[in-house]
Amino acid sequence: MAQDAPEVVEVEKTRVSCDGGGADGHPRVWLQMPSNKTSVECPYCDCKYVLKEGADTGH
Repeated sequence: MAQDAPEVVEVEKTRVSCDGGGADGHPRVWLQMPSNKTSVECPYCDCKYVLKEGADTGH
């Protein structure tokens, strides 16, 4: 059985939180994009957060 592709979310900050969404989510975690990257993946649900072009790279 094929797995669904992980969700990709565009964000405007380099620090984001993820809780897996919905009733079947996971504990909330805060994710920080490394200074040399424009994306970060949640270790629980594999959701990928991608920095929007031209977004604020500060905190």
